[in-house]
Amino acid sequence: MAASAELVAFTDAILKGDDAARAEQRDRLVAAVGAEGAVDAAAVVANFEMMNRIADSTGIPLDTVISIASQDLQEEMDLNRFASAAHTPKSGTGKRLVKKALGPLFRAATPYVGKLISRD
Repeated sequence: MAASAELVAFTDAILKGDDAARAEQRDRLVAAVGAEGAVDAAAVVANFEMMNRIADSTGIPLDTVISIASQDLQEEMDLNRFASAAHTPKSGTGKRLVKKALGPLFRAATPYVGKLISRD
């Protein structure tokens, strides 16, 4: 996909909240896709951010597969400290067994999924 690297870098800069990086990546994105394309990209990022905040605030639980696949990350980031975590069922014995069996597969597949998403 044309300009995918610029789109990913722009999105990362927005989500990390670094003003200098955001300005640099915005300029690179404008050079790659034009001003209208950059505005469209910013609108998509803003829409996804808004939808995530709405989902979190209404208590929409994580899907079972996502919950299992992200269990280590949830623990590492201490996400259960947030009130919205109460809406995602805790991992029972079955989920822990699935995570133990499939965890290496999830970890191994993650870099490939990222490469597929950012491929030109």
